[in-house]
Amino acid sequence: MDGSGNDLISEVKFSSVVPAKATGENKVHELSAIDLAMKLHYIRGVYFFRPSEEVRNLTIYDLKKPMFPLLEIYYVVSGRIRRRIEDRDRPFIKCNDSGVRIVEVECEKTIDEWLSIDDDKISHRDGDLVYSRAIGPDLGFSPLVFIQLTRFRCGGLSVGLSWAHVLGDIFSASTFINAWGHVMKNRPVERLRPLPATAADLIRPSGSTGRSTSPIKRLDSTGDLWIASNDCKMAKRSFRIMEEQLVRILSVVDRNRSANYSSFEAIAAIFWKCLSKIRLEDSDSKTISIYSTKCPDREGQIPRNGMVMSAVEADFPVAGAEEGALAELIVKKKIDEDEEIKELVEKEREESDFIAYGARLTFVDLEEANLYGLELEGQRPVHVNYEIGGVGENGVVLVLPGPPRCDGTPGGGRTVTVILPEKQLPDLIDELQKQWAIV
Repeated sequence: MDGSGNDLISEVKFSSVVPAKATGENKVHELSAIDLAMKLHYIRGVYFFRPSEEVRNLTIYDLKKPMFPLLEIYYVVSGRIRRRIEDRDRPFIKCNDSGVRIVEVECEKTIDEWLSIDDDKISHRDGDLVYSRAIGPDLGFSPLVFIQLTRFRCGGLSVGLSWAHVLGDIFSASTFINAWGHVMKNRPVERLRPLPATAADLIRPSGSTGRSTSPIKRLDSTGDLWIASNDCKMAKRSFRIMEEQLVRILSVVDRNRSANYSSFEAIAAIFWKCLSKIRLEDSDSKTISIYSTKCPDREGQIPRNGMVMSAVEADFPVAGAEEGALAELIVKKKIDEDEEIKELVEKEREESDFIAYGARLTFVDLEEANLYGLELEGQRPVHVNYEIGGVGENGVVLVLPGPPRCDGTPGGGRTVTVILPEKQLPDLIDELQKQWAIV
């Protein structure tokens, strides 16, 4: 647990779950250059379930039992990191059925009390609902996944997922946790199939792009302890954009352009402009990174880092620009940087490690992620949030789907989670509230 407020939780118990059947000898999962670019980042998700008879009656046995057959399918998740000496100590995953770690916790608050805590505080306290530990220094004994089950005083439940980003992105992580719910309800879960190698997987020399900033930040090698040090103190905050607010935002951003921008592009434009104002036109703010996906449906696929990593560069002052002009840049001027990143990682990986999120101001499009797809005994979560660990000082903005409506249908709002230098967050809160009534 990496947040504050540990006095709110107690009765911590640890156990492990392994695959129902042995995977077999010498099964390995090779890590791509993009995987290795993510090795110092960690994904953390929290799912909140309100008290109901079905949720209250779930025992720890009910929750753990479906994980055994699930891990038989998702055998990679149960593996451990090894190094291949004959390939310059390149890391890979040994699929040795070591399992995932389960953490059981009791919380003295109710779900409603927890969710009503001031957002700037809950962003920190949600860390207590996800047991998070970096990989290493004993690579062979470090789980890649932790699942924390927190019981609230009212009978509600939260499921906290800590997922090493080297395994795969948020789309893969949420697909895995949704599959757990499928197994619990005896729904079929597809056997995983590896993606065929494509030309896009091959590393081609890209040369200099001419952009002023690098898509990833080099660090001195961290050795066998996969955690990034950051001299800048970072803070987290989640913003709720209601459905009617989103309609207004889209109408303002699209004014006189008729471009039909997506919600992500409109929100990214707003946050890009606000942060550029706060940073006083810092030159680094003129180039941003966009992480998006062409394949949101990951069912039946081995977990992977499959997001497209692109750059957008403005040749005009961002702080004074119209939001529509910035959204148009995001739509029309994205430059794919995957090959540049692959080449850089393969060239430097023996001496260096890397930070991807926050090397530049980074926007992550998660609108199509099925974050509310986890179902426990017919109950869906009332609130889900995800964040990224190990973010660099330029920060990250994640645009997630908002909670479902009261009737259970998908909501039209969005949740925006930002991780920024602590000193910038109050100004961003003030700017968003003043200009857009976003709180």
